[in-house]
Amino acid sequence: MTRSDTETKPMSMIAALNSAIDTLLEKDERVVHFGEDAGYFGGVFGVTAKLQEKYGLHRVFDAPINEGAIMGMAIGMATNGLKPIAEIQFADYIFPGFDQIISEMSRIRYRSANQYTAPVVVRSPCGGGIYGGQTHSMSPEAFFTHIPGIKVCMPSNPYDAKGMLIAASEGEDPVIFFEPKRLYNGPFDGDPNKPLTPWTKHERGQVPTGHYRVELGKAEIRREGADVTVLGYGTMVHVGLAAAEAAGVDAEVIDLKTLTPYDIETIAASVNKTGRCVILHEAPRTSGFGAELSAQIQEECFYALEAPIKRVTGWDTPYPHAHEWAYFPGQKRVVRALKEVMEE
Repeated sequence: MTRSDTETKPMSMIAALNSAIDTLLEKDERVVHFGEDAGYFGGVFGVTAKLQEKYGLHRVFDAPINEGAIMGMAIGMATNGLKPIAEIQFADYIFPGFDQIISEMSRIRYRSANQYTAPVVVRSPCGGGIYGGQTHSMSPEAFFTHIPGIKVCMPSNPYDAKGMLIAASEGEDPVIFFEPKRLYNGPFDGDPNKPLTPWTKHERGQVPTGHYRVELGKAEIRREGADVTVLGYGTMVHVGLAAAEAAGVDAEVIDLKTLTPYDIETIAASVNKTGRCVILHEAPRTSGFGAELSAQIQEECFYALEAPIKRVTGWDTPYPHAHEWAYFPGQKRVVRALKEVMEE
């Protein structure tokens, strides 16, 4: 029976991603999904649960603990007509496959004069907030935004997670698809003392059960405001929304969703209106993606700016297990930045 494209149901981000992969596997026999523990076990977070049982060992399968091999296999599959979705179990472990991604996957279309493409989607859980310590908490998105030929995404809610993953897989170019694991089971406003709550319809937890796409490269205004623009993606969208309310500031909060290509038109229109900007990301500050945004905003909106652009980020250290909530750019730090930028 074909699932309805209009019927919706409440889903966590895990369930929405599972539904996206299920939809893709059902719709296109070229789609395969593989990774460490991604087959029989269903993934360390359960994103691919029961999909091997439904589609068989040849379409949903386990890979060796070798990220270089995973990426090499995915590239070979893609250049020979398949549509692989490769899972890297944690974003911290993507680096053994970095050379394959940078030297091969990103350049195939360019170096072959458009004769070949590598439509690989690389899924990987990222970010902290689960006491994963230094080796299970990284947000390495900025590394990949520097490389031409790769799209980089990070959704902030179940609806976008499913629609963006489908759009990524149905494209013809490689996509690094980071999934903020702190959001897997519910929204997080940056207060570590508050338990996660289930996704609600207002928070985009009501997800179509069938096929739909969310266009890559388009940002979304999640809260309209006139005094300051807040830019974030993934977990930091929810922290920004909560901080705007707590600070009592008329902030416009924009969810970037796609980092390359990012939606400079929506960003510039907002900053030209508000004259102020605060940029949020969980990764370390130096050479983080916020630096690129800050530079581009300065070029596009210089005459509209009424205060220096502020960044609220992780520290320039490994993610500390014992001091996770000091490192995490939480609600209090964002509230302070909003008040400071309004006073300048």
